[in-house]
Amino acid sequence: MSVTRLKRKLARRRSKSARRKLSIKLLTTIPILKNVDVEAIKAEFIAAKAKL
Repeated sequence: MSVTRLKRKLARRRSKSARRKLSIKLLTTIPILKNVDVEAIKAEFIAAKAKL
């Protein structure tokens, strides 16, 4: 009985650690910077507003 408990505890610890690593990895990822034409985006919004 005690062996099973230890195995379950080990599995729980491993899964918790994997979750923690994944969340840290997701938080530290840096989005890819792209060259964005701000004026073109503003023009799109103005055009969309004009259609309404």
